[in-house]
Amino acid sequence: MTTTSSLIATPITPDLVRGAVELEPTDRGLLPHRLPSWARAQCADPQLTAAEARPSGVRLALRTRASVIELETLRTTTVHHGLGPRPAGLYDLVVDGVPTDRREGAGGDVVTIDLATGAATTDPGAPGTVRFAGLPDQDKDVEIWLPWNEVTRLVALRTDAPVAPVAPVPPGARVWCHHGSSISAGSNAAGPTGTWPAVAARRGGLELVNLGLAGSALLDPSTARTMRDTPADLISLKLGINVVNADLMRLRAFGPAVHGVLDTIRDGHPTTPLLVVSPLYCAIHEDTPGPGAFDPEALARGEVSFRATGDPEEVRAGKLTLRVVRAELERIVAERAAGDPHLHHLDGQVLYGEADAATFPLPDGLHPDAATHEVIGRRFAEHVLAAGGPFEDIAGRHAT
Repeated sequence: MTTTSSLIATPITPDLVRGAVELEPTDRGLLPHRLPSWARAQCADPQLTAAEARPSGVRLALRTRASVIELETLRTTTVHHGLGPRPAGLYDLVVDGVPTDRREGAGGDVVTIDLATGAATTDPGAPGTVRFAGLPDQDKDVEIWLPWNEVTRLVALRTDAPVAPVAPVPPGARVWCHHGSSISAGSNAAGPTGTWPAVAARRGGLELVNLGLAGSALLDPSTARTMRDTPADLISLKLGINVVNADLMRLRAFGPAVHGVLDTIRDGHPTTPLLVVSPLYCAIHEDTPGPGAFDPEALARGEVSFRATGDPEEVRAGKLTLRVVRAELERIVAERAAGDPHLHHLDGQVLYGEADAATFPLPDGLHPDAATHEVIGRRFAEHVLAAGGPFEDIAGRHAT
């Protein structure tokens, strides 16, 4: 058996990492970020800070003959006081485009949160190593996808053969930049290649930049500017659920904010195909505004579930529900598309609708399960990337 001490250590440099906007050097390893430092400085909200540092869609990409690969990381896991352990972060190995192996992370810091008070404590830990062995002894493209649900610092990369960067974008591939909520980030997905954007990207032959930000798809100008500055052949925005469950704004502010985000993206991508996706079906918020909250009865049973706490009567005064948001997004896109033929709209219920709730219920009332991520990703590829879809001219020929 090849031992760690006999492996070749390769410095982890930006040309070995995809899906991250920045790599921040820290005294405990490189921290991948999905928002740049200037954007993080403009909004120090703890929810956003944690969400953008969870590396959904971030992966190491390299060319090598190695049969053994070790990746040492320092992860940060979160535990909710009084509840059972959350699913461990997983690392997915993809060889020549095919998901091949999966390993669970180990070690790292543990943050314990009291949901009743919001208080958090941190217990520091040591780095852990994931090891992939038995890879074919031949030149191959290898990707290691990082956990979507854990802040992850990259400490060391070790192999039994030299490694080299691969081309930033493989020949014939296209870059897809997607922004959305925790559902886009991967909540409840089986692993990092099982998030619905990763599923869709693999089916469409796309290079994914995932800006799914849990609880933070809130029409932030800094996120829009990040997308403006990110090279992309395709761009999509899945908007609505966080604006509703955060009870962030009223209808009067929502429409202009959407226009502002679209204007900003168009400043950097004037003719790039741009898709606005309205919310998936979510029974608790279809007709009831936010804010959303943990269901106290479920917490008492040691379970996590969500409920809407707003007053439906306030919709007439401008409070937002998912039905209101869908109608407004459809209206905005229809009006703008008259002068922007590369702007498109997709009703999110095509990806997950009311009829799906019986077959694929949302386990916590808000997020899809692993099987449903697969369904949503497949449907996105079928409706958006394939022939007849809004992205067919760029990606449709690759969809399978």
